[in-house]
Amino acid sequence: MISSSRMPAVVPEGQMATKDQPVLGLMCGLELRPWRISDADVLVAASQDPGVRHWNRLLVDTPEDARRRIERIHERWRAEVSAVWAIARPGGEAVGLIGWGDIDLSGGSAEVVYWVLPSARGGGVAVEATKRVSDWALNDLGLHRLRLCHSVANPASCRVAEKAGYFLEGTMRSALLHEDGWHDEHLHALVQGDI
Repeated sequence: MISSSRMPAVVPEGQMATKDQPVLGLMCGLELRPWRISDADVLVAASQDPGVRHWNRLLVDTPEDARRRIERIHERWRAEVSAVWAIARPGGEAVGLIGWGDIDLSGGSAEVVYWVLPSARGGGVAVEATKRVSDWALNDLGLHRLRLCHSVANPASCRVAEKAGYFLEGTMRSALLHEDGWHDEHLHALVQGDI
């Protein structure tokens, strides 16, 4: 006889929506904090940065667009579908973004998204932030599997994945449309017990 019982959710609903988004400290002296409406100019600047724009689909042309995006970031936390932080100096301006998109609480998975402005690149900020949000997602939120995907033409993101402890699982052919066309993507993953 086949049971008709449903699998329980890996993470029960309400684990995010009923709580404030936490501020997470980084050993480098930066912190991960919720985005503020006052960060709108940073999103506009990031959207204009060639490195951010090339690898991310961040299209924010005006401060008003940025403010709406920041409001959506907060709405998506409450809807439990994403968790996005500003990488910032304590009490200061954001220098990057990191977080989880495509959160599936029931299935226990999410995909990391990140970018760092030129002023904060090269010092391991992306790696440290990725490790910190991965620890939060696995140990605080209770997800089971985390994905990090990037274009095979982006070796910097491959280094972030490797240094953050993500295992390369393979290449997804023609997986994401960038401004310059379709890109193959590396799929890296981290699962409960890997760290």
